[in-house]
Amino acid sequence: MRLLIVGTLQGQIGAATKIAMDRGAKVTHANDIEQGLASLRAGQGADLVLCDVCCDIGTLVRALAAERICTPVVACGVGTDARKAVDAIRAGAKEYLPLPPDPELIAAVLAAVADETHQMIYEDEAMTAVITLADQVASSEASILITGESGSGKEVLARYVHKKSPRAEMPFISVNCAAIPENLLESELFGHEKGAFTGAVARRVGKFEEANGGTLLLDEISEMDARLQAKLLRAIQEREIDRVGGTRPVKVDIRIIATSNRDLADAAKRGTFREDLLYRLNVVNLRLPPLRERPKDIQALARHFARKYAEANGVPFRAIAPATERLLASHSWRGNVRELENTIHRAVLLATGTEIGPEAIRLPDGTHVGSGALGAGHADLPDHVRSAVESAAAVTRGLVGRTVADVERDLILDTLDHCLGNRTHAANILGISIRTLRNKLREYTQAGLAVPQPGEQRLAG
Repeated sequence: MRLLIVGTLQGQIGAATKIAMDRGAKVTHANDIEQGLASLRAGQGADLVLCDVCCDIGTLVRALAAERICTPVVACGVGTDARKAVDAIRAGAKEYLPLPPDPELIAAVLAAVADETHQMIYEDEAMTAVITLADQVASSEASILITGESGSGKEVLARYVHKKSPRAEMPFISVNCAAIPENLLESELFGHEKGAFTGAVARRVGKFEEANGGTLLLDEISEMDARLQAKLLRAIQEREIDRVGGTRPVKVDIRIIATSNRDLADAAKRGTFREDLLYRLNVVNLRLPPLRERPKDIQALARHFARKYAEANGVPFRAIAPATERLLASHSWRGNVRELENTIHRAVLLATGTEIGPEAIRLPDGTHVGSGALGAGHADLPDHVRSAVESAAAVTRGLVGRTVADVERDLILDTLDHCLGNRTHAANILGISIRTLRNKLREYTQAGLAVPQPGEQRLAG
């Protein structure tokens, strides 16, 4: 856990720093926002920024966003000035922390952004085999390619490998290759010099240098542009990178882990992914089975999420009823762990009895989970489950006579509408790359269709 503290905090810096360090955090201090930004640009990195409320929180949040530094900001201040706390939250801070610092409160803030969201929860034999192989290769320097469907836990497994490796105390840096526009990804990975391009207001160290000594995760690497693939191959082979606009190479010592939800061997055959790069990345392949292929994990994860979200929402913990576990096991879980987590979070809020019953297990549109997986001929099903099966059949019949393109368009737009225009969330739910989604939305816009913008929903009709 890397913590950057920005500001003077009226003498409370020492106390806050000591508490954070006692909790295992590596702490860096900057006197003001510019010094803090300079530290982040220089590649020192931070998992959390703790900023004095007397600083301009809005300026800091906007600067981080403009330079694509995805680090949450928590405001803090001496005393109980409610107005400053509210203004800080409105300016983009994730939380407000009153000072003098309370050890348990700081521990809670650190835990919220630390490793508890990256636990490996598994009981199924299929996952046990994957973890056994991961343990076996973690101590090596070999590049690892983790493959699996969207939402199956590829990044969680990558973090697990890092923690089991000799580099565990060094940085783990993740880059989502699908979420960053092509023209910015090169700078994000390799850094740039001041003035290298419009907007390059200062030298910026890239993720390769930030991960020096540790592990660099290249998430969804299949979406990387072919030209950039060549530069990545050289960086892996030579263990050195060239900043954009730079005049000399920079040596780096990192371990590469890449993930993909696509068949890279097939992509190499089609010429969309470099075969030589695939060989460099795929020294060891860890294939994560989809959730439907590891049924015991469905139960283990559901119990874990039920307890987690009961605590997070301040509601009583309810065990998952046996009938509910059978219902969860019958669902296909195309969104894998991500879909299951959202479903259980929703169930925790909807449940009313002493247990989480089947009636609380619902899809985002309110329909019951498992309706499409149970099939026909189940006369002994409860009424609400039988009704859900019939509803699913009616939906299927309604698709007859429509073109695939029409159904795809409505699915994409309805999902984007559900996500309030958030492209990344919609792409994850749909199981497609952000680039594919953007191309589809461009087609729809050119055809005159209303496409939700971030934070918006389409008007009905």
